Amino acid sequence: MLPLLGAELIQTPVQLYRYLLRCCRLLPSTAMQQHYRHAIRQGYNSHSDEEDPERIQLIIQRAVADADWILTKYTKKK
Repeated sequence: MLPLLGAELIQTPVQLYRYLLRCCRLLPSTAMQQHYRHAIRQGYNSHSDEEDPERIQLIIQRAVADADWILTKYTKKK
């Protein structure tokens, strides 16, 4: 299960960044949303100089999987 539609279409770091920010909107509390937005921003900045296409695809796949896990964890606790 993917968190949002279109996850399989992500090809660039900017697309990933926007996708992850949209995923943050689905989190239940404002504090959680702010925390994960900050983490996404830091991750994006720390990998901004990455040029290896294979490495970029691995980062994208891992980030989407992590977003799925986080959303599943917090949305199932209703």
